[in-house]
Amino acid sequence: MEKKLVVAIDGPAGAGKSTIAKLAAEELGYIYIDTGAMYRSVAWKFLQEKQVFSPELVGRLAAEMEITFKPEAKLNRVFVDGTEVTEAIRTPEVTEIVSKVSAVGEVREAMVAQQRRMGEAGGVVMDGRDIGTVVFPQADLKIFLTASAEERASRRHKEMLAKGMQVDLQQLQTDIEARDKQDCEREIAPLCCAEDAIYLDTSSMSILEVTAKILHLVREH
Repeated sequence: MEKKLVVAIDGPAGAGKSTIAKLAAEELGYIYIDTGAMYRSVAWKFLQEKQVFSPELVGRLAAEMEITFKPEAKLNRVFVDGTEVTEAIRTPEVTEIVSKVSAVGEVREAMVAQQRRMGEAGGVVMDGRDIGTVVFPQADLKIFLTASAEERASRRHKEMLAKGMQVDLQQLQTDIEARDKQDCEREIAPLCCAEDAIYLDTSSMSILEVTAKILHLVREH
């Protein structure tokens, strides 16, 4: 019987981690755990409170909420305490505050505890900023997925235009570079490439090429 692995995919904002992880999980018959969606869910929950931001408040909300995933066809539906937030957590308002929320120690503790419970049996693909360094440092396979800021902004721009959202490409790139700086310099679990991770620059690769590469690496392991 094939051993089911824990596959950790880390990388900066807009690198395509979620898309790739989802496709790889589907092909492998693994569970896809979108950790970015989990932090976005905390940010969404905080915005519903309509209160002034405080680490204590977001920490309490994160500790009390339950996040679940329900894969359906090509969609990984996200629920917070039974309420679907799949689309709601992708708004610009959530994007604007998610780095600030995820930098709070109590939020990270609560999310890491949930993520470890989800992945303890193996057979999971998990993507985020600190999966291979903090959440699952003993993951069977660690991949650091990245691309240039220009390429990531271009991908996000096309994605948003396809959804009918009008956005400025240069502003997107500026936002991505600012997010990179914030993620890399935060005090708790900063974004970095684990020493034993495979570094994969996807700037000139298609989604299918990256997915095929990751599937090959999983089967090698």
